[in-house]
Amino acid sequence: LKLEMPTVNLDREVTVLATVPVVVKSLKSCAVTWQKLISRVLEEQLKKVPQGNGPLAEIDLWHEKYATLRALTEQIKLPEVQKFLEILQEAEPEFTGDLQIVLSDLKKHHMEAEDSAKFLSTLERHLKNLSTGTGVDVISNTIPSLLNALRLVWIMSRCYNKDERMVPFLERISWEISERVRKVVDLQTLFKQDIAAAKKRITEAKNTLEQWKKCYFTTCIQVEESGSKRYWKFDVKRLFEKTDYMVLICQDLYDIFQVNEELYNIFIPELTTVTENPKVIDELQREVNIIISPMEDLTFDPFSMETARDWAFVMEEFGEDVTVKIVKQIFVQNLKDPPLYKNHPPVAGAISWSRSLSHRITHTITRLQEEEGLLASERGKEVKQIYLQVVKKMEEYEDQKYRQWRERTEHRLPLLLKDTLLTVSSATEEPVTTKKSVCFTLNFSPEIPEIIQETKYMEQLGLPVPEMARYMALQEDRYLRYTNKLKAMLDRYHKLMEMMNEAETKLLDHYVQELWRILKSGQKRLTWKSVGIGEFILQCTQTIGKLELLVHQIHHISEDISSKLWSIESANLFKFPHSKSGDKHPGVKEFFDYVKCEQTKDVEQLVRKYSAIPQLLIEVERRVANTNSGKSPKLASYYAYWENRIYQTLTQLIVKNLQAFNATVLANVPLLQIEAALAEIEVVPEITLQPNASEIEKMTVQSIQDCVEVTKHFVRWMHGTCIECPPQHVKADEVVTFSFYSDVSQSPLVIEQAVLITQNVHKLLASLSKYLNQWERYGLVWKSDKGAVLDRLAAEKPACVIFDEHLQFYMKVAQEVTQQPLIKDEQFIRLQLAPLASAVQENAQSWVMSLGKLLNELVREEFVCLREEIRVGVFSL
Repeated sequence: LKLEMPTVNLDREVTVLATVPVVVKSLKSCAVTWQKLISRVLEEQLKKVPQGNGPLAEIDLWHEKYATLRALTEQIKLPEVQKFLEILQEAEPEFTGDLQIVLSDLKKHHMEAEDSAKFLSTLERHLKNLSTGTGVDVISNTIPSLLNALRLVWIMSRCYNKDERMVPFLERISWEISERVRKVVDLQTLFKQDIAAAKKRITEAKNTLEQWKKCYFTTCIQVEESGSKRYWKFDVKRLFEKTDYMVLICQDLYDIFQVNEELYNIFIPELTTVTENPKVIDELQREVNIIISPMEDLTFDPFSMETARDWAFVMEEFGEDVTVKIVKQIFVQNLKDPPLYKNHPPVAGAISWSRSLSHRITHTITRLQEEEGLLASERGKEVKQIYLQVVKKMEEYEDQKYRQWRERTEHRLPLLLKDTLLTVSSATEEPVTTKKSVCFTLNFSPEIPEIIQETKYMEQLGLPVPEMARYMALQEDRYLRYTNKLKAMLDRYHKLMEMMNEAETKLLDHYVQELWRILKSGQKRLTWKSVGIGEFILQCTQTIGKLELLVHQIHHISEDISSKLWSIESANLFKFPHSKSGDKHPGVKEFFDYVKCEQTKDVEQLVRKYSAIPQLLIEVERRVANTNSGKSPKLASYYAYWENRIYQTLTQLIVKNLQAFNATVLANVPLLQIEAALAEIEVVPEITLQPNASEIEKMTVQSIQDCVEVTKHFVRWMHGTCIECPPQHVKADEVVTFSFYSDVSQSPLVIEQAVLITQNVHKLLASLSKYLNQWERYGLVWKSDKGAVLDRLAAEKPACVIFDEHLQFYMKVAQEVTQQPLIKDEQFIRLQLAPLASAVQENAQSWVMSLGKLLNELVREEFVCLREEIRVGVFSL
């Protein structure tokens, strides 16, 4: 499609070239050629149609048109072509008129193709998913986004915003969707699949077709709401007539598979084992296969509207074959345990089920009778005979069910109404003094509401019912109201009894016995025929309410007491002095004195909390016994309960604190310090701890004892009261106060923790002593008898080298000691080694000084002797 340029030279000005006849003639000849070429191309492009029924074919067509017209348009825009046209326009304006018309048409069609190709390209990805995507789910996911993209094309495009363009394009999309559904629902493979899988594929296909229509109308609304004045008012029949028909076919196919599934469910293996004639089952299964087989070998396309009559005949024949036989088999299979409609009672439900089957089969026979000649054939007579047999069996079944129900109702209902309102699970009549209480249950037989339901449904079925049963049905709301209130009352009662612990049950025994007395009237006297049921429920509810209020009040007070006990139990009796980083840690005595002092402060607060408990118990006494003495006999067990709780609290207080102290001992966090030093023991200096291990262990044991003796401040109550025991004068000068100390101190848990702490401290001190043994390598420094050693050396007068060895040894010791670590942290103790190091160093330096002095004296003596010898020698000469 290349435009041929004239061979003349066009290098000069346009006005000059327009006056040259040879140039003008050549250009006119080319112009005629161009005009014919462009006209032919435009005519060819306008005649082209999409090569296929799908939407992608239309997009491909516009891409092809755009490519062709753009090739011509780009050539027209070339500078030399534009100069060509200017020369012709200057030379012969009237000649260029036809060419300009053709060029204008080219521009118009080029812009149209460009616009269409550009906007339809935005749909290409969705349409490819539609035509090539695997699975129906891809189609379903594509349809909403595709229609949304189409909506934007409709609003923004200059070409695809008209019915004549959009409707055919939508028809192509509808065709594409229907073709994909045809492939998914392929009857040749569908009936060879598992029933569940086939049903799933059909459902997905049907949903896809319905989604196409639903999304279309949603898009219609969106277009209207967008503010655009160009609404989608297309011919719906053109777009959805075929797909709507395919939806109906999909539903028919689904129904066929559903019936197929029901038939096979009837012939479960268990049926074969219980039936008297297994061969009948095999025969029925073969019949099912015969009924379904024509669907697999259809000679026409069921999705084609042209074959609608053929498909209708197939479905009608399928219905005739299946309905009577299915109903018969369903009836026979479920006689003993019929499937019931929702909320239907067993007997009336079974009769309703039988009647529904009867109606279904009767409807089919009636329809067949309306078709002239259908029942006159051999096959029709066979179907009619089966129908009459089944209907007769159904009538006999219904009569038997109804008769048995009526007889049983007339016999059982009077007996059921004589039942008492309540039953009790505990046979004891004695007062219950433990948490376990009498359990009452509603004695309303489930047969009564069943009889009421049966009666109501029997009357709906038009069957006569016994008078007493009708009366009960009329009183249904009353009995429902009574049973609901009794259930709520009993739930409230059992919840209340569960709320009370053993001590509270004993405390409120009188109130509980009164409540039981009232409840037992519903167990022994009142029946469902009594007229005082409402009054009984009211009396029980009021009595429970009063007891509930009292229990809640007691619980509120109990929570207050428990809070105080928890505060006591969680108290910290081992508060340690805190030393900042770099500060010196306290010594052992200072440490334990601090702990003792803090304990004394805290115990005063704990005792105040403990002393407030009796007043709270007096408040319970006031509410329960209407007295405030603190020694009511009715509360004796309650006082004992709380006194035991206090004992447990104090035991836990001591045990927890001892456990915490033991954990502190074992933790690698130093809290106190001791020193290692040289001390004279039996004249000879020895390495010792200061204070020594025995003193440390003694102070530890005393601190444990102080912790346990905290319980001496908690005075016991007098027996049967919550009043503290006054001090007892045992002897004239001896006063005894009864406290919890004697019991707590003997607790195995307390003793175990005390022993454990003592053992751990002992192990720790032993470990530190062992650590100090390494200093024994310097033992010669302090253990040797300096005087004896010096005397021996003075007597022996050894060579200087001997003195040098001794001096080197002691100087080395003095030097090594300065390099030893001066702190040893182990568990909660910091061992200060500076005093020991200083003592060893001083002893070593003392040795050096003494040896130096002796050496000096010996050398001086030798020097004097030598000088005397020299002097004598000189004189003799």
